[in-house]
Amino acid sequence: MEPIFQYKMKVRDYELDAQGIVNNANYQHYYEVTRHEFLESCGVSFMEVHNQGIDPIVSSITIKYRNSLVGSDEFICTINLEKKGIRYYFNQQIIRVSDNVLCSEARVEVVCLVNGKIGRPDVFDKILEKYL
Repeated sequence: MEPIFQYKMKVRDYELDAQGIVNNANYQHYYEVTRHEFLESCGVSFMEVHNQGIDPIVSSITIKYRNSLVGSDEFICTINLEKKGIRYYFNQQIIRVSDNVLCSEARVEVVCLVNGKIGRPDVFDKILEKYL
């Protein structure tokens, strides 16, 4: 399935660990950046929705590491989206540009707090319906 969104990034040297590969925690940052860029491209302003009492939050994340990224690697982070009830699932991949190798996969479960309680914000349903 073709991704609904992709975002290109490059590994920075300070993201490497002692073995010279990207530290595992940085993959979560890459996934987060891509989700934010996707939602911003859909017109979502996190500050505006927060001021309306709506806060999307990650309730769980599973990351599988397949192949390592190293310094200066360019990569594409992709998104596909599912919705079940009030939960959104961002299925994401990180693919190295130079050889098109899958480096990591993630499944990110997101719920929305509406005035501090888990709820169903219509604003996200309307914005994301064309991707579901």
